[in-house]
Amino acid sequence: MKSIFYLLIVFILFACHDKKDQAQTTEKVEKVYDMYTPSEMANLMNEMYTYNEQLKKDIIEGKIPTEFPEKFLNIHTAQLSDFKSRNETFKSFSNLYIQAEKEVFNPNSKVPIETRFNTAIGICISCHTTECTGPIPRIKNLIIK
Repeated sequence: MKSIFYLLIVFILFACHDKKDQAQTTEKVEKVYDMYTPSEMANLMNEMYTYNEQLKKDIIEGKIPTEFPEKFLNIHTAQLSDFKSRNETFKSFSNLYIQAEKEVFNPNSKVPIETRFNTAIGICISCHTTECTGPIPRIKNLIIK
């Protein structure tokens, strides 16, 4: 009878030990984080911001820009974030923006370059009041005072 009792205790100890091993292996599961990756449009908007930031400095220093950046035309085709759609409001603002930005590079314009630049930036702000409001304070920093 004692041997059965000892055998039963040994069996219980081994059973508990196996459960500890299983618990330890499930704890070693690697965590995977869902990282934000900006859309093609977000990247383009950041490039446009950086370009216009330098353009503002150049205008203030009296350097007259000569060539419209053709990459800005990608505003019509760049992939938007999953939760956004290219609606009529976006299309009309993007057309207005391209026209205003091209006007900055118009050497025959009678309108002061600071005004033309601020008009283009104002269109950015107007569009962002209807679509994506987050970057408005940052965009306002581009305005030439």
